[in-house]
This record gives sequence, C-alpha cells and structure tokens, in this order.
Amino acid sequence: MLNNLVNIGFGNFVNSSRVLTILSPDSAPMKRLKEEARAEKKLVDATYGRRTRAIIITDSNHVILSSIQPETIAHRFTEYSGQNFKLKENTPK
Repeated sequence: MLNNLVNIGFGNFVNSSRVLTILSPDSAPMKRLKEEARAEKKLVDATYGRRTRAIIITDSNHVILSSIQPETIAHRFTEYSGQNFKLKENTPK
C-alpha cells in the first residue's frame, strides 16, 4: 500500500488507487463542488493557506484541495505508477 502514495504537496500524500480525477478549480461547477463537499464534511484542504490549484476527487466522494498544479500531480501519478499515460488536455482551438 505504501507504494501507492503520491505526494500532493507539503508532505501530504494520497493513495493513487483511490483517486478518480484531478481537476482545475477555476470553473463555477468546481467551486460548487468544493462548497458541497465542505457542507457534507468531505472536504480535505491540503493547501496550507495557499491558492487552490487542483481538486482531487476520490472514490469515496472526498474532495481534496491541493496548491500544486494538476499537471504536476498527474506527472507524479505516472512516475510512481511506472506507466506511460498520455495526458489529454482540453484546450480550445
């Protein structure tokens, strides 16, 4: 189990097998998701007072806030898993 832990910043780790997605917090739906998780007591703030740059959703519907960029966290997941995933970015053309 310890080999499944991925650093999400400031000495905080998350079990990679429990993560469903890593999202950017900029859109209104992500802000609503964050507030809903706070109301349901399922929000974990791992930003240490810094700006939220990534929202991590787990299979238990917990929402984890991180001050590390989503791309950086995704690269750490691929490094630790030893797999070569191709990251897809949804960028306008």
